Amino acid sequence: MRKYHHYGIPTNEKRPDEVLVEIQGFRFYSTPFEGNKWHIQWHRFPEGHGLPELVTQVPHIAFQVDDLDEEIRGAKVLFGPYSPLEGYRVAMIEEQGVPIELVETKLTDEQLSELEQEKFDKQKKG
Repeated sequence: MRKYHHYGIPTNEKRPDEVLVEIQGFRFYSTPFEGNKWHIQWHRFPEGHGLPELVTQVPHIAFQVDDLDEEIRGAKVLFGPYSPLEGYRVAMIEEQGVPIELVETKLTDEQLSELEQEKFDKQKKG
């Protein structure tokens, strides 16, 4: 089953709540999606980010799925799967020229928000 998870929007604007994500040879800044009813995330891509241009230029929709491996089977995978947080797996696919993020997790929005906040706090401390 697919369930709406969040909407990701590329930006060039630095945001005060963004966190640097560095994994699998790519890097980007991301804001937590918690805190607004639509679950919007902003993504900023520094020089040398390593991600496909499509992802850096076109907004994406993310769906929570039950079985990430099954969902990406036969799909055009742009990157992933990877785990930016414990209990949270992600892959990005391309469908009809549009990036689509697939998320496998059992974490509630509240748990995810707490983990993102912990990561944000650690990065801000140094």
